[in-house]
Amino acid sequence: MKAAPEAQKRLLDLAELDLVIHRLMHRRRTLPELAEYEETSARLARLATQVIAAETEAGDLAREQAKVESDVESVRARAARDQQRLDSGQVSSPRDLASLQSEIASLKRRQNDLEEVILEIMERREAADAQVQKLTAERDSLSAALEAIAARRDAALAEIDRELAETRDRRGKVAGEIPPDLLGLYEKLREQYEVGAAMLQHGRCQGCKVVLSIAELNAIRAAAPDEVVRCEECRRILVRTPESGL
Repeated sequence: MKAAPEAQKRLLDLAELDLVIHRLMHRRRTLPELAEYEETSARLARLATQVIAAETEAGDLAREQAKVESDVESVRARAARDQQRLDSGQVSSPRDLASLQSEIASLKRRQNDLEEVILEIMERREAADAQVQKLTAERDSLSAALEAIAARRDAALAEIDRELAETRDRRGKVAGEIPPDLLGLYEKLREQYEVGAAMLQHGRCQGCKVVLSIAELNAIRAAAPDEVVRCEECRRILVRTPESGL
């Protein structure tokens, strides 16, 4: 393939822009805020699950306390009715009186036991409510942090996308100045090597960094200026300049 030396040198400008695009794309994929956002999102999801579990426990304890308090009221009401019967003198039989007094005493013990249970539940419920408040505060704080990370991420991505758009626009203009056949070869090589051309500098291919042999350099010296030469090692287009050392 043949192409004017100036057109070949233009490939170096294209290659430089492609390297910039490659670096920007890599930066976009590896933006720290992306990983930070994913990690924080996962933490927030775990924390949200913990909040639900804590709220469920607190709710269960509240219902359990309400049930036991209802049982206490039932026992207290029954004991009050029995005490009223005892005080009214309606029960005269010694056997019935003893049975009624025994039942009142039993109900009193039952009431005491239930009130002890209520106290124990209240202690557990207080701890559960405190845990709900603690986890909820952590969740809200982490949610705010996630929003801040998202804002930083979006701002960074927008800046990268702006640079990408500008660089691709410049690349399009440079590519439009290169002959189609030469550009086609470059693009084919770019698919394999990120950039399809490299400078020959002081006898070294700047694409693969390999120093060319004397025979290879002699063959390039003998080639016409408009001959498109390739690196034998990486197969990129070698662009000759005054720095090539030929």
